[in-house]
Amino acid sequence: MKYYAGLDVAMKETFICILDGEGKKIYESKAPTDPKQIYKELSKGGVELEKVGLESGSLSNFLTKGLQDLGLKTICIDARKMAAILSVTVNKTDKNDAKGIADAMRCNHYKEVCLRNDNANSVGILLKSRATLVRARTTLKNTVRGYLKSYGLRLGQVSHQKFPKTVREHYEELLPEAAKGIESLLKNYETINKEITTLEKELKEICKQDKEVKLLMTAPGVGMIVALTYKTDLSDPARFKKSESVGAYYGMTPRQYSSGEIIKQGNISRCGSKEVRYLLAEAGVVLLT
Repeated sequence: MKYYAGLDVAMKETFICILDGEGKKIYESKAPTDPKQIYKELSKGGVELEKVGLESGSLSNFLTKGLQDLGLKTICIDARKMAAILSVTVNKTDKNDAKGIADAMRCNHYKEVCLRNDNANSVGILLKSRATLVRARTTLKNTVRGYLKSYGLRLGQVSHQKFPKTVREHYEELLPEAAKGIESLLKNYETINKEITTLEKELKEICKQDKEVKLLMTAPGVGMIVALTYKTDLSDPARFKKSESVGAYYGMTPRQYSSGEIIKQGNISRCGSKEVRYLLAEAGVVLLT
């Protein structure tokens, strides 16, 4: 008989449930959220596991690869689909969630998530770090602009590099306390600007060595950030049988609803990475305008 395990992962502890092929509970326990500790606890079940399932999340990459390295056939499954299945449970507890995940593995009622390799994951962190800094820079810039408006000062369009100098030229029109507060913001702005430049140099070096990214950049409107983000997030393109599926994967195809004679098409589904969808739309606007 085949046996299946479900893991309900939390930051500190992971609840474990093992079912047989008929859905009967064989073993139930919990372990610290660590691949070796979970493997040790699963071994106490005394059976050879056909599949081990856990939901996608911040720790799924670490746990899935860790358990696979220990010899378990571990599968990371789509948390959104699993949440819909578990929502029908009368009593939602960690134990019941682990049992529900194990039952989904037994019935093949799940959608597997493709995990990035270590290299793609590292580049992804570099890109997201840059994106976080860019958002912080924009917030600081808009904050300073807002403070200056209270004095009737409107700067207009100013480049990122010239912005601090332009603001400091107006210090004479401000009260000392206001100038000190804005100066503090500008110092942080300059530091963030330097860090963004440093990260972008690193990204440029990665692009120079990547043939696929260089090929993507030959498309009009596609630059370094768009190409690298797209490739990193897509990871393994071979998992898509048709190229049209990529658009649906990123939520850029319309939602559909049909029931009887009613057939409706709504707005785009907005599934998948919001960052990639935003960058692709931006590239499209550049191409059109």
